[in-house]
Amino acid sequence: MEKTFAYRRQEIIQDMPFIAEFRDRWPALFSQSEVNAEFTRITSVSLLSTFMSNLDHYSNQLMKVFRKKGGAAGHKISMIMAAMDNSPTVETRRECVLKAFCVYLNENPESFIKEYEDVEPGAMRGMEQKVMEIYVIRHEGAEPTEPPEDVGIIIEGVEVLQDLGDVANGCAVLLGLIYCLNLSYPKDLRYTFEFLQKVLMELDGNRLSTKVQVLKNRLHE
Repeated sequence: MEKTFAYRRQEIIQDMPFIAEFRDRWPALFSQSEVNAEFTRITSVSLLSTFMSNLDHYSNQLMKVFRKKGGAAGHKISMIMAAMDNSPTVETRRECVLKAFCVYLNENPESFIKEYEDVEPGAMRGMEQKVMEIYVIRHEGAEPTEPPEDVGIIIEGVEVLQDLGDVANGCAVLLGLIYCLNLSYPKDLRYTFEFLQKVLMELDGNRLSTKVQVLKNRLHE
């Protein structure tokens, strides 16, 4: 994959192929390890280790910022963060923080991370209509402490990855795929992805929107 990197980047940038077509041509790219490697080739940054370490680094300060948020957004954040009371694991903590800062930035985490029950009629058919989504499948009646049945990624209606383990890992890999496939961020989640890229991953962080700059400043108060 390293030897064919330049050819693959040229194809992605110049030809802009559909995801299904590109996956058929380069199936080896569509694994967690190869997305991580490709991201490093593009940015010289380790995707998964940087994402997780910085997310954990900022988590406590982010939660302090969240607690000061009022109104409907503050209430929704409180509901999201309450999940940690039932499942005090690092995976749950990361998931809650990711969903909460999405709400804090006035965006909808359900446009980003969508949960389904494994018996939900037509769930997979609904996924196939999605342009970009992290899906989480839980079995019916699952306890809050139970891990999901599956976490995966849909792009252009194609299930490009599955068995990603947890939501934070899915978010990191999705960010990596966006770089690997030269995709634009979803418009309704542009601030969430700007935060992930420029604050969490510290890539091109000198130019921030006002909204993300304010949140970044609050992290250092």
